[in-house]
Amino acid sequence: MSLTIGAIVDQIFGESAPFLLRAYDGSSSSNVSAPVVLHLKTERGLRYLVSAPGELGVVRAYVQGDLDIDGLDEGDPYDLIDQLKDALAVRVPKPRKVTEILASLGPRMFIPPELPELENPPGWRRLAEGLRHSKSRDAQAISHHYDVSNAFYELVLGPSMAYTCACYPRADASLEEAQAHKFDLVCRKLGLQPGMRLLDVGCGWGGMVRHAVQHYGVRAIGVTLSGEQAAYGQQWIARDGLADRAQIRHSDYRDVTESDFDAISSIGLTEHIGVKNYPGYFAFLHERLADGGRLLNHSITRPSTAHGSIMRGGFINRYVFPDGELAPVGTIITAMADQGFEIRHTEDLREHYARTCRAWARNLSTNYDAAVAEAGRSTARVWGLYLAGSSLGFARNEIQLHQVLGQKVGPGGAAAYPLRPRFED
Repeated sequence: MSLTIGAIVDQIFGESAPFLLRAYDGSSSSNVSAPVVLHLKTERGLRYLVSAPGELGVVRAYVQGDLDIDGLDEGDPYDLIDQLKDALAVRVPKPRKVTEILASLGPRMFIPPELPELENPPGWRRLAEGLRHSKSRDAQAISHHYDVSNAFYELVLGPSMAYTCACYPRADASLEEAQAHKFDLVCRKLGLQPGMRLLDVGCGWGGMVRHAVQHYGVRAIGVTLSGEQAAYGQQWIARDGLADRAQIRHSDYRDVTESDFDAISSIGLTEHIGVKNYPGYFAFLHERLADGGRLLNHSITRPSTAHGSIMRGGFINRYVFPDGELAPVGTIITAMADQGFEIRHTEDLREHYARTCRAWARNLSTNYDAAVAEAGRSTARVWGLYLAGSSLGFARNEIQLHQVLGQKVGPGGAAAYPLRPRFED
């Protein structure tokens, strides 16, 4: 006699699993008092779960609408992820039960359905786009994430359009205050003064460029691989009357030919360039600086080398940041130092990023209907998972956010720097 889907779930997760699953075959798992109720609506959903057991299969079924969750705030599923993340321990059934489960499912259930449209295929299937971190493939990866829709990003990010970790000056500070404080902190660490020249690589919609030009009197160039971001940022600069001192280029940072910049900001770009490319990346930025110039590198990091670097195969790699790579801050510091930078300061802002992601998730939840209308429900569901899961990761110290300040030392060790710098007001 074949097992029902509900009975199979009991065999794998136990009858006291922290969720109740109701399946399309009319069966349910056993824990009727569970705080979470899942609805598996289709055979396709079951095939996603069986052919990719774990995170990826669940995401595929959920994104495609084959798996629903009672009472879920799709824009901000933080509480659900926090509740289930450690509780979904798979029990290995006895061999006789494994045979019974396999027979009940049948071979068809192990054939993966077509991948969701939003999912990137594994890296080896993307070689037509170029080798990992080639210019062509980097452009495709950035476009996948950042060219969703400027209107969608406005709903999630808010008026600042700043899509990197904010820095909260107070516990009760708003997201907008925290983003402005972050840009100001970067400007102070870089020692910006009127008339200086700033290069902002991976500039997004131009928030850092605008802040530095408006508040510190510099001239600035920002570069981004996203055409949507570049167009938006350049229009913003024109509206603010800054076009004579600022520009946003749709360009790879490797195509910047100017040099002798007084400062370079790299806010949220290092995650995209690949750990093996760190030496070349920091060498390139070192060459672009004048003697005594400073680089502020702001990026997500791993707590240790034990976590690995390349995010292969999981949800973030397939749905959010294709080809993304993270390394511990020590790896970044070593790479910078090896290319001639004197490391002046480093700081971990992971708690700030947990707050930032929570704020973005709340924006998405508040504006969820508009976000669905703009980008589709599948995209909105992906972003809900991504923001909530990222916030939890920072809160649990599974990922971190470091700012590292380096300086290009001139001949004889010349590098103007305060004896005891104060970066706060």
